[in-house]
Amino acid sequence: MSGPGTLYGVGVGPGDPELLTVKAARLIGAAEVVAYYSARHGRSIARSIAAPYLRPGQVEEALVYPVTTEETDHPGGYEAEIAEFYDRSAERLAGHLAAGRDVVVLCAGDPLFYGSYMYLHERLAHRFPAEVVPGVTSVSAASAVLGRPLVERDEVLTVLPGTLPAAELARRLDGTDAAAVLKLGRTFGEVRTALADAGRLDEAWYVERATTNRSRQLPLAEVDPAAVPYFSIAIVPSPASAAATAADAGPGNAAVAAGSDDAAPAGKPPDRGEVVVVGLGPAGPGWRTPEVTRALREAEHLIGYGPYVDRVPRRPGQHRHTSDNQVEADRARHALELALAGSRVAVVSSGDPGVFAMATAVLAVAADDDRFARVPVRVLPGLTAAQAAASRVGAPLGHDYAVLSLSDRLKPWPVIEARLAAAASADLVMAIYNPASASRRWQVAAARDLLLRHRAPGTPVVVARDVGGPTESVTLVELGRLDPDTVDMRCLLIIGSSTTRVTRRPDGTAVVWTPRDYPADGPAVPAGGPAVPADRPAVPDGGPAAAAG
Repeated sequence: MSGPGTLYGVGVGPGDPELLTVKAARLIGAAEVVAYYSARHGRSIARSIAAPYLRPGQVEEALVYPVTTEETDHPGGYEAEIAEFYDRSAERLAGHLAAGRDVVVLCAGDPLFYGSYMYLHERLAHRFPAEVVPGVTSVSAASAVLGRPLVERDEVLTVLPGTLPAAELARRLDGTDAAAVLKLGRTFGEVRTALADAGRLDEAWYVERATTNRSRQLPLAEVDPAAVPYFSIAIVPSPASAAATAADAGPGNAAVAAGSDDAAPAGKPPDRGEVVVVGLGPAGPGWRTPEVTRALREAEHLIGYGPYVDRVPRRPGQHRHTSDNQVEADRARHALELALAGSRVAVVSSGDPGVFAMATAVLAVAADDDRFARVPVRVLPGLTAAQAAASRVGAPLGHDYAVLSLSDRLKPWPVIEARLAAAASADLVMAIYNPASASRRWQVAAARDLLLRHRAPGTPVVVARDVGGPTESVTLVELGRLDPDTVDMRCLLIIGSSTTRVTRRPDGTAVVWTPRDYPADGPAVPAGGPAVPADRPAVPDGGPAAAAG
């Protein structure tokens, strides 16, 4: 009695029958049984690719999916119905294998690259001899038809399914050099959104049915979502290759070469360096603008405070220059010197670069040295901490407000006192940056006591720490009960005005908001006196303002 047959998972490539390997063609022609998946209409892409290598007399096993993506009335849902289908398919093929017949399972692309063959393999390979024959993947095929390298040198390629949530896709696209996104079709809209959110849309290409006579490729931003089939792919090719292609393009062709209509910023000579001062926002890539992401990717040098630079994904060939948080002028000068020599430099700030951050430092150094007069300096905004903190509790900045810093490192404390008093006397909401640090501990108490001469003790205060970060906490307290020991450099304070209100949702969460209207005969705010009645509704001490995270 002869032994069992062998199970072969054979990759037939992306579509062109001539892209099968010699081994795949030989095994298909020799097999007694050829199996393939198909939809209920009976057509199989894998079989159509392998058709030139089939021979008369072979047994064909069409494994017809009971469902694809539509709803099912199976009591266990879609996953349970598909699992039962794979069980039944495996047993059909097991009958042939047990009878000594070799079975070739045709797989579009590669059998173990998002392929359904793997579900048969895991059910049968421990029972019968099994071999996998690799095939050309759709990723390789798309790169080939575009004529663009996926990755070069030590660049990183990330392969993603389009079925991931858009936010997760954007996070992963932001952290890689090159990418391929499969399983488009009805997911195309979400994929396009993710590429835009990650600042990669202008780099992305769309390839449909690669290597077939129906192949189509064009910049992804130009694709009609209603005409996208499942067998399509989004490619973000090698950034090094894209840069080289743009540089080598003839006059008028640079934008085409980069797959974008903004390959070179307007007004920027191609042979001159520049400094771009960028704001990362308060936390991860979800808080960062696509414009900033693109500038970070294009920069040859990154300069900034170490923890901020560490938040930027590493790029091959990109130089990183970090320093502590008290050498702003030195960082600015270094950036301008590099740009003067022809480099593209990004100076990194947390939040917004124009709010107590690096934009002013760069512009000040540039203004003081005539050598830097011809160095272009751009400032790209970011979500600042006051906006992020306010969003966590409602809308405390809904009316006029003032932004102040309690740091007396660059301005005298009497100036800070005068400005606090003026903002408090004007009944402005206040967003207070840099309230304390390891070496500055008394300023919060001093500011609180000063403000109590103008505001009622029950005035709401939002203490927001590490907003958007892993240790986020947002707490609501009364001004009269603000504990300086709970405040550090990672905090931002929002001090309410006389009209700021606190309401509670049914779950007890506090909502803080300042109405946009203001009484025509608004409350008197005499210097040294409370702006609101002392018996105003109290804010629960230490009550949660919003869910952390």
